[in-house]
Amino acid sequence: MTVAIDAGNGSLKLASVVDGRVGPVERIPTSPAPDVLLLAERIAELVFSGPPDEPVALVSVVTTMTELVRDAARVIGAPLLIADAATIPIPMSIDVAHRGRVGADRLLGAWGATLHHGAPLIVVDLGTATTIDVVDASGAFAGGAILPGMELGLVSLARRTALLPEVRLRMPDAAIGHDTAAAIRSGVVLGHLGAVREVVARIAAELLPKGGRPTVVATGGVTLAAWARDALLLPAGSGLPAIVDAVDPELLLRSLAMLATHRAAVAG
Repeated sequence: MTVAIDAGNGSLKLASVVDGRVGPVERIPTSPAPDVLLLAERIAELVFSGPPDEPVALVSVVTTMTELVRDAARVIGAPLLIADAATIPIPMSIDVAHRGRVGADRLLGAWGATLHHGAPLIVVDLGTATTIDVVDASGAFAGGAILPGMELGLVSLARRTALLPEVRLRMPDAAIGHDTAAAIRSGVVLGHLGAVREVVARIAAELLPKGGRPTVVATGGVTLAAWARDALLLPAGSGLPAIVDAVDPELLLRSLAMLATHRAAVAG
């Protein structure tokens, strides 16, 4: 068993992972910052439910959350593995200009998805930012694209305009919005899905210029919503092909457990 923690911009996700199966996921908002003793207690509940001396594995895009989890693990005396280039390198070739600048979450997701789905591969991670990451036919991380996430788009419209309200993120009932909220939802949600479709199509054409289609896997918090999953897999009534082939909402947590297992095997 591995206790896996994914520290994103909006929340900490914690779960135990046993033989590739992710248990119930707890989400703790990162704002305001969680109390270290409360976080230690939550981690301890997972750690002590399994065999002794099992690791806590972390992937983080927020430095303050990395330190918070480090302190919480220290409180309960749990060994902590951090998936990054300096601590626990992810065993994947990186074919980009600045190897050290690739986010650990992007590289981890690409590596974990490749183990399940092979290569070439595109991973679409719908979070605060939407990242579209590419694994080429050799299995190397080859870069990708980053765009503002759906929720960020909704919040930005409300905060950077005088009259537009902030609306809840969900699939619009129709493309034609008959009030302001519906129009915002249509533009942001359908526009974002269209942007993902366009970027994925262009990446696929560059990745396989002689034809064919790479496997496309979607992950991230938004994929947990049934409406987003259905829209990504089979956009009803759109007449367009599906954007992705598989949805794996807990890809990062599962990949953390695989990384812990890989490290143990290499260490002997």
